[in-house]
Formats: sequence, C-alpha cells, structure tokens
Amino acid sequence: MTLTEKVSADIATAMKAKNAPRLSALRMMKAAIMNKEVEKGRALDDAEVVQVVASLLKQRRDSIEQFSKAGRTDLVDKETGEIIVLEGYLPPAASAQEIEEAIGAAIAETGAASPKDIGKVMKAVMPKLTGRTADGRTINEAVRRKLGA
Repeated sequence: MTLTEKVSADIATAMKAKNAPRLSALRMMKAAIMNKEVEKGRALDDAEVVQVVASLLKQRRDSIEQFSKAGRTDLVDKETGEIIVLEGYLPPAASAQEIEEAIGAAIAETGAASPKDIGKVMKAVMPKLTGRTADGRTINEAVRRKLGA
C-alpha cells in the first residue's frame, strides 16, 4: 500500500470514528499531495509524498512559532495536533548520534575547515540521512558548531 493509499484509507477510518481534528489534518495532507500530483502531472511515489509531508510539517512549525508570539494558544494547539498526525507518515527520525556521524563523514569528505564551507557540508550530509527524518535547521546548527561558526 502506497502512502497516498494509506492516507485515503485513514481518512475513511477517521470519518467513521468521527475524529474531526484527525480528519481535518488528513484532508489537508491529501489536498497537498493531490496539488503536487497535478503540478507534476503524474502520481507521486512514496519518497515524494514524504517530501510533501515534511514541507507541511515545516509550515506547521513556523505557524506555531508565529501563533505563540501572537498569544494564540488555540491555534497553537490546533497546529500541534496536526503535527502529531503528519509525523505518523514520516520515516523514523535520525538520532543525534546518526546526525553527528553523518556530519563528521561529510566534513572529512569535503575537507571543510571553516564556516565558509557550511554549504558544501550540508550538501554532503543530507544524502547520508535519506530514509530518516532530519530537520535541516538542526543539522545546520550542528554543522556550524563543528566548523566553529
């Protein structure tokens, strides 16, 4: 079963269970997947669906930050609930140790020595973490620490 099929099946389950918050998040995710399929002109594979879900997660986290600054706890709670649903469709997160090992290997590969080389290291690190969920901001901060920025 592909991720797109799983989302559709989970929408039906959420409807039967009358779970409105979950249903709302799943419909939002299904709409984003369908929009991307229309944009590409074909059905998405699971890796592309994961990218769509990851971008939705990033949007939710940014929204939470903005809503927190504005004091809108009701919207923060709604977005947090959506994040929980979305995370269920992502591969397991990369551990801190895996990220550190990937950064160490990337620095050795690229010969990076200064903060000017952060871009090179980031390009080398991200492919090493495929199949795992890793936040780009967290990785970037860890690379900056290693390179002494």
